[in-house]
Amino acid sequence: MAGADGSAEGERLQAPSLFLMLAEARSLFELNSSLLLSPLLLRAPKGDGHPVLALPGFLASDLSMAPMRRYLKELGYDTHAWNMGRNLGGVASRRSGLRDLLQRIHESSGRKVSIVGWSLGGVYARDLALQMPHMVRSVITLGSPFTRDVRATNATRLYEALSGEGIDDNPEILQAIAGDMPVPTTSIYSRTDGIVNWRTCHLNPSATAENIEVYLASHVGLGVNPAALWAVADRLAQAEGEFKQFDRSGPFAIAYAPPENAQS
Repeated sequence: MAGADGSAEGERLQAPSLFLMLAEARSLFELNSSLLLSPLLLRAPKGDGHPVLALPGFLASDLSMAPMRRYLKELGYDTHAWNMGRNLGGVASRRSGLRDLLQRIHESSGRKVSIVGWSLGGVYARDLALQMPHMVRSVITLGSPFTRDVRATNATRLYEALSGEGIDDNPEILQAIAGDMPVPTTSIYSRTDGIVNWRTCHLNPSATAENIEVYLASHVGLGVNPAALWAVADRLAQAEGEFKQFDRSGPFAIAYAPPENAQS
Protein backbone atom coordinates (compact mmCIF):
# COMPACT_ATOMS: atom_id res chain seq x y z
CA MET A 1 0.00 0.00 0.00
CA ALA A 2 1.41 3.39 -0.97
CA GLY A 3 1.54 6.30 1.45
CA ALA A 4 0.59 9.90 0.71
CA ASP A 5 4.17 10.56 -0.41
CA GLY A 6 4.03 7.78 -2.99
CA SER A 7 6.29 5.32 -1.14
CA ALA A 8 5.31 2.05 0.48
CA GLU A 9 4.04 2.37 4.05
CA GLY A 10 6.36 -0.32 5.40
CA GLU A 11 9.42 0.81 3.44
CA ARG A 12 12.63 1.20 5.46
CA LEU A 13 13.65 4.83 5.12
CA GLN A 14 17.20 6.12 4.95
CA ALA A 15 18.72 9.17 6.62
CA PRO A 16 19.45 12.09 4.28
CA SER A 17 22.59 11.83 2.17
CA LEU A 18 25.99 13.20 3.11
CA PHE A 19 25.58 15.83 0.40
CA LEU A 20 22.36 17.14 1.96
CA MET A 21 23.90 17.07 5.42
CA LEU A 22 26.89 19.13 4.27
CA ALA A 23 24.53 21.53 2.51
CA GLU A 24 23.02 22.44 5.90
CA ALA A 25 25.60 25.24 5.98
CA ARG A 26 23.15 27.28 3.89
CA SER A 27 21.15 27.89 7.09
CA LEU A 28 23.20 31.07 7.57
CA PHE A 29 21.81 32.33 4.28
CA GLU A 30 18.28 31.59 5.48
CA LEU A 31 18.86 33.61 8.65
CA ASN A 32 20.31 36.54 6.72
CA SER A 33 17.39 36.40 4.28
CA SER A 34 14.93 36.72 7.15
CA LEU A 35 16.78 39.71 8.53
CA LEU A 36 16.77 41.42 5.14
CA LEU A 37 13.12 40.60 4.57
CA SER A 38 11.93 41.55 8.06
CA PRO A 39 9.80 44.50 6.81
CA LEU A 40 7.94 42.09 4.53
CA LEU A 41 7.63 39.43 7.23
CA LEU A 42 6.02 41.95 9.57
CA ARG A 43 3.17 42.32 7.09
CA ALA A 44 1.94 38.87 8.16
CA PRO A 45 -1.46 38.69 9.91
CA LYS A 46 -1.32 40.13 13.43
CA GLY A 47 -1.75 37.96 16.50
CA ASP A 48 -4.51 38.11 19.09
CA GLY A 49 -2.18 37.97 22.08
CA HIS A 50 -2.63 34.28 22.87
CA PRO A 51 0.37 32.42 24.32
CA VAL A 52 2.80 30.60 22.04
CA LEU A 53 5.31 28.11 23.44
CA ALA A 54 8.45 27.59 21.32
CA LEU A 55 10.26 24.26 21.79
CA PRO A 56 13.84 23.89 20.45
CA GLY A 57 15.27 20.98 18.52
CA PHE A 58 17.74 18.34 19.61
CA LEU A 59 21.00 19.80 21.00
CA ALA A 60 19.56 23.32 20.72
CA SER A 61 18.60 25.77 23.47
CA ASP A 62 16.13 28.64 23.73
CA LEU A 63 18.67 30.75 21.84
CA SER A 64 17.83 28.88 18.63
CA MET A 65 14.17 29.89 18.93
CA ALA A 66 14.91 33.50 19.89
CA PRO A 67 14.50 34.91 16.35
CA MET A 68 11.11 33.22 15.98
CA ARG A 69 9.94 34.30 19.43
CA ARG A 70 11.01 37.87 18.69
CA TYR A 71 9.19 37.82 15.36
CA LEU A 72 5.99 36.41 16.84
CA LYS A 73 6.14 38.89 19.72
CA GLU A 74 6.35 41.73 17.20
CA LEU A 75 3.20 40.35 15.60
CA GLY A 76 1.34 40.46 18.91
CA TYR A 77 1.76 37.03 20.51
CA ASP A 78 2.63 36.23 24.11
CA THR A 79 5.72 34.13 23.44
CA HIS A 80 7.31 31.69 25.89
CA ALA A 81 10.66 29.91 25.93
CA TRP A 82 10.93 26.41 27.35
CA ASN A 83 13.59 27.39 29.96
CA MET A 84 14.85 23.83 30.31
CA GLY A 85 18.40 24.34 29.07
CA ARG A 86 19.86 22.53 26.11
CA ASN A 87 17.58 19.91 24.58
CA LEU A 88 19.50 16.66 25.01
CA GLY A 89 16.48 14.55 24.19
CA GLY A 90 14.21 12.16 26.01
CA VAL A 91 10.63 12.04 24.75
CA ALA A 92 9.55 10.01 27.78
CA SER A 93 11.77 11.68 30.39
CA ARG A 94 10.75 15.22 29.34
CA ARG A 95 7.00 14.54 29.56
CA SER A 96 6.47 15.58 33.17
CA GLY A 97 8.46 18.82 32.93
CA LEU A 98 6.74 19.82 29.70
CA ARG A 99 3.29 19.13 31.12
CA ASP A 100 4.09 21.35 34.09
CA LEU A 101 5.35 24.10 31.79
CA LEU A 102 2.26 23.99 29.61
CA GLN A 103 -0.04 24.05 32.62
CA ARG A 104 1.74 27.10 34.09
CA ILE A 105 1.43 29.04 30.84
CA HIS A 106 -2.21 28.03 30.43
CA GLU A 107 -3.15 28.97 34.00
CA SER A 108 -1.24 32.27 34.01
CA SER A 109 -2.75 33.42 30.71
CA GLY A 110 -6.20 31.87 31.06
CA ARG A 111 -6.00 30.88 27.38
CA LYS A 112 -5.15 27.88 25.28
CA VAL A 113 -1.52 27.69 24.16
CA SER A 114 -0.23 27.25 20.62
CA ILE A 115 2.95 25.17 20.46
CA VAL A 116 5.62 25.60 17.81
CA GLY A 117 8.26 22.87 17.87
CA TRP A 118 11.41 22.66 15.79
CA SER A 119 12.64 19.12 15.01
CA LEU A 120 12.55 17.12 18.28
CA GLY A 121 10.66 20.03 19.83
CA GLY A 122 7.82 19.28 17.44
CA VAL A 123 7.69 15.69 18.64
CA TYR A 124 7.30 17.03 22.18
CA ALA A 125 4.59 19.40 20.94
CA ARG A 126 2.53 16.60 19.43
CA ASP A 127 2.90 14.54 22.60
CA LEU A 128 1.69 17.49 24.71
CA ALA A 129 -1.35 17.96 22.47
CA LEU A 130 -2.29 14.32 23.00
CA GLN A 131 -1.90 14.51 26.76
CA MET A 132 -3.47 17.92 27.39
CA PRO A 133 -5.67 18.85 24.41
CA HIS A 134 -7.86 21.13 26.54
CA MET A 135 -4.84 23.42 27.02
CA VAL A 136 -3.55 23.38 23.44
CA ARG A 137 -4.88 25.65 20.70
CA SER A 138 -2.76 24.36 17.80
CA VAL A 139 0.51 22.59 17.01
CA ILE A 140 3.02 23.62 14.35
CA THR A 141 6.07 21.43 13.72
CA LEU A 142 9.20 22.32 11.74
CA GLY A 143 11.19 19.42 10.32
CA SER A 144 9.94 17.09 13.06
CA PRO A 145 10.33 13.30 12.60
CA PHE A 146 7.17 11.87 14.13
CA THR A 147 5.88 9.29 11.68
CA ARG A 148 6.94 6.31 9.57
CA ASP A 149 10.53 5.16 10.25
CA VAL A 150 11.63 7.84 12.70
CA ARG A 151 15.12 6.34 12.88
CA ALA A 152 15.75 7.82 9.41
CA THR A 153 17.74 10.80 10.68
CA ASN A 154 21.41 11.69 10.94
CA ALA A 155 20.99 12.29 14.67
CA THR A 156 19.48 8.99 15.84
CA ARG A 157 22.60 7.46 17.40
CA LEU A 158 23.54 10.69 19.13
CA TYR A 159 19.97 11.08 20.44
CA GLU A 160 20.04 7.61 21.95
CA ALA A 161 23.48 8.15 23.47
CA LEU A 162 22.71 11.51 25.08
CA SER A 163 19.08 10.98 26.09
CA GLY A 164 19.54 7.47 27.44
CA GLU A 165 16.40 6.45 25.55
CA GLY A 166 16.28 4.09 22.61
CA ILE A 167 14.07 5.14 19.72
CA ASP A 168 12.10 1.92 20.12
CA ASP A 169 11.86 1.98 23.93
CA ASN A 170 8.35 3.46 24.04
CA PRO A 171 6.46 2.20 20.97
CA GLU A 172 3.06 3.15 22.38
CA ILE A 173 4.15 6.79 22.72
CA LEU A 174 5.62 6.88 19.22
CA GLN A 175 2.54 5.29 17.72
CA ALA A 176 0.28 7.86 19.37
CA ILE A 177 2.47 10.79 18.29
CA ALA A 178 2.41 9.53 14.69
CA GLY A 179 -1.40 9.48 14.59
CA ASP A 180 -4.06 12.13 14.23
CA MET A 181 -4.04 15.02 16.68
CA PRO A 182 -7.03 16.31 18.69
CA VAL A 183 -6.11 19.92 17.78
CA PRO A 184 -5.35 21.75 14.50
CA THR A 185 -1.92 20.67 13.29
CA THR A 186 0.54 21.89 10.66
CA SER A 187 3.75 20.15 9.61
CA ILE A 188 6.31 22.34 7.83
CA TYR A 189 9.19 20.48 6.19
CA SER A 190 11.56 20.42 3.24
CA ARG A 191 12.63 17.60 0.94
CA THR A 192 16.16 19.06 1.07
CA ASP A 193 16.40 18.56 4.86
CA GLY A 194 19.90 17.24 5.57
CA ILE A 195 19.19 15.85 9.03
CA VAL A 196 15.72 14.29 8.90
CA ASN A 197 14.16 12.25 6.11
CA TRP A 198 11.27 14.48 5.04
CA ARG A 199 8.86 11.53 4.84
CA THR A 200 9.01 11.23 8.63
CA CYS A 201 7.55 14.75 8.84
CA HIS A 202 4.61 14.08 6.53
CA LEU A 203 1.31 13.85 8.41
CA ASN A 204 -2.01 12.51 7.17
CA PRO A 205 -3.84 15.62 5.88
CA SER A 206 -7.40 16.20 7.04
CA ALA A 207 -9.86 19.00 7.70
CA THR A 208 -7.68 20.13 10.62
CA ALA A 209 -4.23 18.88 9.61
CA GLU A 210 -1.95 19.97 6.78
CA ASN A 211 1.54 19.70 5.35
CA ILE A 212 3.46 22.72 4.08
CA GLU A 213 6.56 21.89 2.05
CA VAL A 214 9.15 24.67 1.78
CA TYR A 215 11.44 24.40 -1.22
CA LEU A 216 15.22 24.22 -0.65
CA ALA A 217 15.06 24.84 3.11
CA SER A 218 17.64 23.25 5.40
CA HIS A 219 16.87 21.52 8.68
CA VAL A 220 19.06 23.82 10.75
CA GLY A 221 17.65 26.89 9.03
CA LEU A 222 13.98 25.94 8.93
CA GLY A 223 13.14 27.89 12.07
CA VAL A 224 14.61 31.09 10.61
CA ASN A 225 13.67 30.54 6.97
CA PRO A 226 11.51 33.50 5.86
CA ALA A 227 8.93 31.37 4.04
CA ALA A 228 8.62 29.07 7.07
CA LEU A 229 8.29 32.03 9.44
CA TRP A 230 5.51 33.50 7.28
CA ALA A 231 3.67 30.19 7.30
CA VAL A 232 3.97 29.91 11.09
CA ALA A 233 2.60 33.42 11.56
CA ASP A 234 -0.26 32.79 9.14
CA ARG A 235 -1.27 29.57 10.88
CA LEU A 236 -1.15 31.12 14.36
CA ALA A 237 -3.39 33.99 13.25
CA GLN A 238 -6.38 31.70 12.76
CA ALA A 239 -9.18 32.20 15.26
CA GLU A 240 -9.40 29.68 18.06
CA GLY A 241 -11.52 26.72 17.01
CA GLU A 242 -11.22 27.55 13.31
CA PHE A 243 -8.98 26.03 10.67
CA LYS A 244 -8.52 26.50 6.95
CA GLN A 245 -5.79 25.24 4.68
CA PHE A 246 -2.76 27.47 4.14
CA ASP A 247 -3.07 29.99 1.30
CA ARG A 248 0.18 29.84 -0.70
CA SER A 249 -0.53 33.01 -2.69
CA GLY A 250 1.24 35.33 -0.25
CA PRO A 251 4.58 37.12 -0.73
CA PHE A 252 6.57 33.87 -0.43
CA ALA A 253 4.38 31.86 -2.81
CA ILE A 254 7.34 30.76 -4.93
CA ALA A 255 8.90 29.04 -1.91
CA TYR A 256 6.08 26.55 -1.29
CA ALA A 257 5.23 23.30 -3.01
CA PRO A 258 1.65 23.16 -4.33
CA PRO A 259 -1.08 21.85 -2.03
CA GLU A 260 -1.12 18.07 -1.96
CA ASN A 261 -4.42 17.78 -3.78
CA ALA A 262 -2.89 19.76 -6.65
CA GLN A 263 0.27 17.66 -6.94
CA SER A 264 0.54 14.92 -9.52
